[in-house]
Amino acid sequence: MKPYELIHIETATPKAPESAVMIIYTGGTLGMVYNEEQALVPFDFQNILDEVPSLRNFNLKITVASFNKLIDSSNVNPSHWDDIAGLVEDHYDEYDGFIVIHGTDTMAYTASAISFMLEGLNKPVIFTGAQLPIGAARSDARENLITAIEIASQKLNHRPIVSEVCIYFDNLLLRANRAKKVESVQFDAFQSENYPVLAEAGVIIEYDFSALRPYQAEVELKVRKNIQQEVAILKVFPGISKAFVEGILSINGLRGLVIETYGSGNAPTEKWFIDALQNAIEKGILILNVSQCMGGKVIQGRYQTSKDLQSIGVISGSDITTEAAITKLMYVLSHADTKEMQHKYLIKPLRGEME
Repeated sequence: MKPYELIHIETATPKAPESAVMIIYTGGTLGMVYNEEQALVPFDFQNILDEVPSLRNFNLKITVASFNKLIDSSNVNPSHWDDIAGLVEDHYDEYDGFIVIHGTDTMAYTASAISFMLEGLNKPVIFTGAQLPIGAARSDARENLITAIEIASQKLNHRPIVSEVCIYFDNLLLRANRAKKVESVQFDAFQSENYPVLAEAGVIIEYDFSALRPYQAEVELKVRKNIQQEVAILKVFPGISKAFVEGILSINGLRGLVIETYGSGNAPTEKWFIDALQNAIEKGILILNVSQCMGGKVIQGRYQTSKDLQSIGVISGSDITTEAAITKLMYVLSHADTKEMQHKYLIKPLRGEME
């Protein structure tokens, strides 16, 4: 049994649709409405034209693939990423673009993972969501959804303007694996500190074509599922203990670690700390260094407090986000067979996730 049901919506009647868009509804705040008891319940997307009547202005064929079991984004795991990637794979030739409606809390993780899993992508896959439900009077859900659909269906010279995985939220289109959730109360929930905004939606949608991933006519989509989960994140903090660090590094089956360090990649220089990391590396654990800062990047060796990390074989993550780092690490461990290839893939951009 498929984990979703398909709902077909024709906005173009009586005109023939100009584009076809698939909406993948996984759950999240956007798809909630108030019932008669004023409790929030999942929205029935068969009634989307009643809730968002402006969709009738688009000449589109819209299909909604709604997960049978809607998920709170706090419960998302790699099996759900497989489901999303599988939907894109199964329907890739039928649709001009894809929208993924997802809860905001882990959207940057899922969108980053999908960017790595969809190798050779040449169509838009736009993640969006909302801070307030679509059934609320003052919701951001309608604008986010409408503009995401418009971006996913837009073409230039018979080619999609966007041919990568993105997040659209509060008037901004961001590269998915460059975005972070930074706000839980205001509508501007996502930022991309280390990479330009791909597009800004005002009266018109203004694209930064120099920042967009170029369309590549010669490539074909390859979907890489079943990514490894034997990874962890270690955030350095003042007073971090030997027992804590060794406890993380001794997790049974651990294959990769993202270490969040200070500033440009700095960490404690105490002997026990460096020895613990070195022992882990010698056992085959990949350690990827990312900064706790929103902007900037890791430059190992710039200060004495990062030279030891560099000398023992900790890998610099440059300006990658934690969300992209952990999902890239999962992906690389799954699809690169040797330590040499894994190291090679971690230090270079695969989907525009780092400089």
